[in-house]
Amino acid sequence: MKSKASKDYRRKIKTRPELQEIIGSRPRSRKVIMCHGTFDLVHPGHIRHLMYAKSKADILVASLTCDAHISKAYFRPFVPQELRAMNLAALEIVDYVLIDENPTPLENLELLQPDFFAKGYEYSKEGLHPKTREEVEVIEKYGGEIIFTPGDVIYSSSHIIENQPPNLAGDKLHSLMQGEGITFDQLRQALETMAGVRVHVLGDTIVDSHTYCTLIGGMAKTPTFSLKYENQVDFVGGAGVVAKHLRKAGADVKFTTVLGKDGLKDFVLKDLSDCGVECDAVIDPTRPTTQKNVFVTGGYRMLKVDKLDNRPISDKFLSRFMQSISSTKCDAIVFSDFRHGIFNSRTIPGLIASMPQGPLRIADSQVASRWGNILDFFDFDLITPNEREARFALGDQDSVIRPLARELYQRAHCKLLILKLGERGIITYRSQTPDDFRAFFTVDSFTDRLVDAVGAGDALLAYATLALAATKSGVIASILGSMAAAIACEREGNVPISPDEVLKKINAVEKMTCYS
Repeated sequence: MKSKASKDYRRKIKTRPELQEIIGSRPRSRKVIMCHGTFDLVHPGHIRHLMYAKSKADILVASLTCDAHISKAYFRPFVPQELRAMNLAALEIVDYVLIDENPTPLENLELLQPDFFAKGYEYSKEGLHPKTREEVEVIEKYGGEIIFTPGDVIYSSSHIIENQPPNLAGDKLHSLMQGEGITFDQLRQALETMAGVRVHVLGDTIVDSHTYCTLIGGMAKTPTFSLKYENQVDFVGGAGVVAKHLRKAGADVKFTTVLGKDGLKDFVLKDLSDCGVECDAVIDPTRPTTQKNVFVTGGYRMLKVDKLDNRPISDKFLSRFMQSISSTKCDAIVFSDFRHGIFNSRTIPGLIASMPQGPLRIADSQVASRWGNILDFFDFDLITPNEREARFALGDQDSVIRPLARELYQRAHCKLLILKLGERGIITYRSQTPDDFRAFFTVDSFTDRLVDAVGAGDALLAYATLALAATKSGVIASILGSMAAAIACEREGNVPISPDEVLKKINAVEKMTCYS
């Protein structure tokens, strides 16, 4: 019964040629009225508007702006176009729904020639907006009429979204997977096919230390906190934990990095060996192994102390890295850049030139607080920056998310861009083939309870890389990467994510969406 109802709703969603054939040409025996808008969240104001419009004609066509032409707010559309169309199609008063691929409804008005075009009261109360005047000119040219619906109550989708956004993660995922023909069983199968993928990771190792203390009090004469040391926990982080995530997921991993000649070097090598990662480490006695130590008291991060040396690696070490890259047989090469010596303007061209043809080229540049740029990794198969890194790369602090992501995607000339948006999830841009109908899509965060967001990007990078190598699907890579990131956020410390944990998340999300 449920699937039949869903099918009935979808029959209302039409293309423009289909609508032209259904409603016919003017003059018509049955009058047609068209409404147009974003309809990001269908609220009571929309319902009153549509009800009034339906009362003036026999057939109501609801036209909505496609995702690609919405940029009026920071992170919009909140609801993807297929789901917005479905919401309108589910309304009994709406006869047909049209997703407008153009930035304005002018072309559809001219070709469909509805008898009436309904606009909200707010478009007329202070004189006609120039864009509304353009619509009036088109309508009057063929003999139609514009109608303004009453404005006794006005609601705002933007106001609702910005003040109390609903959780539509499951609905959006359902719509995306259904549109792409992807099932939850395929996600589970992708986890199995990732085993045995060969990955070579090159990047900066960081030891992430958590020093736990108890607050004793403050000093009497200076604004200094007095803390009692309790214990310290160390994690291999940076590019090292990317390698560990990949290995935990079942990949065969080689990790090339630089370490100092100190005790932390021994800790890193043992930890990676215990995890089954083949570590090809250059030992540089002139620099320390990078360590970032955060002091935690009562669950609060009081202070962070870094021990590092960001000097570029020597030409001798660069040559060794280039030789390692060119001689390692693998399915994917991951450059994990934290700008702690390996990657810089002098070394990056040589490192890229040494990459053999065939393996996927993946790059992540977590360098927003230092002088690095994701655009250094040009023409890669996948890049995974966050919003701040994207703005830094483009020198753009003003654009809203979708145009920002599109500009970075085009400038980087990558095949797949996964732009990380923190608690808002991700937006992905991809190369289109004739079978693709969306150049970009969003996946909301699947985090149930945020504990520690540090390391979420590393988990996303690892699982997206393996999924892309195993399935060649940017959609599956984005979904599994997002699920791994969510798991990383739900616990403290940078700990590798296992396929069983991702499987549990898949099952939980499937149950949430009631999708089969």
